[in-house]
Amino acid sequence: MSNDTQPGRLIAVVGPSGVGKDSVIAGLCDRRPGLVLARRAITRPHDAGGEDHQALTPAAFRDRLAAGDFLLAWDAHGLHYGLPRGVLDDLAAGRDVVANLSRGVLAQARARVARLTVLSLTATPRTLADRLGARARETPGQIAARLARAHPAFPPGIELVELANDGPLDETVEAALRGLFPEHPGKPRP
Repeated sequence: MSNDTQPGRLIAVVGPSGVGKDSVIAGLCDRRPGLVLARRAITRPHDAGGEDHQALTPAAFRDRLAAGDFLLAWDAHGLHYGLPRGVLDDLAAGRDVVANLSRGVLAQARARVARLTVLSLTATPRTLADRLGARARETPGQIAARLARAHPAFPPGIELVELANDGPLDETVEAALRGLFPEHPGKPRP
């Protein structure tokens, strides 16, 4: 955790669909007391599966965007995503915040927060295809399109921790804790 003398850090977790971002984030929050989880607004029904999010209609999302309610907003896979502006309050209070973000908004994030670290997760195409298929939210064609999608380069000068998430989740979470918090990686699992 950050101390009171400096702002908290935004930890942006990025990676392709199916790489396990939400699972790794949950593991980080479980093992790192005080780490704040940013709850995104998404134009996806709340009962569609996946992360706990604030479900918004496209019209409600546009209204919130126009009102300046989002620190960051982006579109992906036919959906709108927003990171609430309230994240800035946690950062100003010295709390570290973890958020599932798109690589496409990292330059904006770097410009809007004092401290940013990116946790980039990767996995083999086979692992990604298996995980996407198990979610049962997309057709095989949609899964193939996700896997073929190119990923933008990281902005220069960004603090980056890169990890493969093909193996056991616990191993990835432990490696992430060591990379993100080398002095104090977190509490051990019971």
